[in-house]
Amino acid sequence: MLTTRADLFDLAQRFIGVKEITGQKNNPLIVWMLQLSDPSVIDDETPWCGGFPNMIAWMARCARSKSNGARTWLKVGIPISLGNAEPGDIVVLMRGTGDQPGPEVIKAPGHVGFFAALHGPTVFVLGGNQKNEVNVSPFETKRVLGVRRLIT
Repeated sequence: MLTTRADLFDLAQRFIGVKEITGQKNNPLIVWMLQLSDPSVIDDETPWCGGFPNMIAWMARCARSKSNGARTWLKVGIPISLGNAEPGDIVVLMRGTGDQPGPEVIKAPGHVGFFAALHGPTVFVLGGNQKNEVNVSPFETKRVLGVRRLIT
């Protein structure tokens, strides 16, 4: 049984390299992770960043958003500051760098993944649908809407 954020992060790392299949074929793992929250999903072209932490949380038997929407994670777990984040915490970000609503607007574009590291103005996130695959990618900290700690 998984009991720590480090366990969650370790589990998520095992999926690094999972990626969409180009063309008309679909990666069945990505389709399945999306179907955990929305059984009507039939392809890996559906935005799946929210599906990735839902799959990891489901596997770990943790609370999850039960939605593929990134910002729905702002209502799961307990809020913590970015400065106190540890690998395995959930980071919710604005999508893009344009004018975006704040964290009070759940039904807006966003991105979500697991906190990996913080270096100055950059947060590193282990997430899905980052250049169509699971990887660790850098994001500007000014895009962070919130950090959530899952109850394990």
